[in-house]
Amino acid sequence: MSAAAPAAAGLFDCRDAYVRTLELLAADDSRIVAVVNDSVGSSKLGKFRDRFPERLVNVGIAEQNMVSVAAGLANGGKVPFVSGAACFLTARALEQIKADLAYSGANVKLCGISSGVAYGELGATHHSIEDIAWLRAMREMTVIVPSDPWETAEAIRAAVAFDGPMFIRISRMPVPELSHRGPFTIGKAEVLHEGDDVAIIATGTLVHRALDAAATLAAEGIAARVINMATITPLDEDAILAAAQTGGIVTAEEHVVRGGLGGAVAEVVATRRPVAMRILGFDGFQPTGSAQWLMERAGLTAAGIASAARGLASLKRG
Repeated sequence: MSAAAPAAAGLFDCRDAYVRTLELLAADDSRIVAVVNDSVGSSKLGKFRDRFPERLVNVGIAEQNMVSVAAGLANGGKVPFVSGAACFLTARALEQIKADLAYSGANVKLCGISSGVAYGELGATHHSIEDIAWLRAMREMTVIVPSDPWETAEAIRAAVAFDGPMFIRISRMPVPELSHRGPFTIGKAEVLHEGDDVAIIATGTLVHRALDAAATLAAEGIAARVINMATITPLDEDAILAAAQTGGIVTAEEHVVRGGLGGAVAEVVATRRPVAMRILGFDGFQPTGSAQWLMERAGLTAAGIASAARGLASLKRG
């Protein structure tokens, strides 16, 4: 696994894995360029800029132009990585993402930095908790939400090899390195913990919390399957249908409860294998407060996930 500078003991900032991997790949692939919206600092692309000054395009605070410029670069044979705060990248430039990237099939990689509620104290305008829903609505847009530094690095490598528009949701909220069980594959879920009493499907910063919840449940005699759903589009429907066989599914994500991972899973089970579900996430706009406080307030903790899974398991047992 790749190492990253610790944000705290045993915790890492996924932006470090992103920029380190991008720089390594760019050294061997002259097609790779970075396009930013005056976000070199928040994207941690300072070393990339210094090493490849002619391959970093800073359009200023103009997200719509940023996406269109990237589309033009892609048409010229480059592989642009568009890097900016997820809240502004997806909301301000949604029309350009739709028309210039998804509809046109442009080979552009959108890197949504500091996603979710990482900018907690800056309030709802800076929270990016609707982005998955917006972009998942476009079938042509691949959407990836890495869970830790290793998976972030692997997603960047996969993005370079993949031909087509992609959104990678990169968190700045400190997370631990996880013990992954196999290679990263776009569109393939990963079972991190086995169990047949209930299933927990999580993505991004909620994956390690789901594993902690499974450990709590195991001590109570409840075997919870934990699935890391790093790719939201295309979705691993086989993994979801297998999870439904447990009799209950909890989804957990740093996103609103409408249209994100929970909505995607619900669409599959409702039409192919109905099963009891609990969708954990944010219910609408969130107040100003630290990211940790906001997560706790919404029950997006190991305890909150365990409680939801425990309830479903009890329904199964009658």
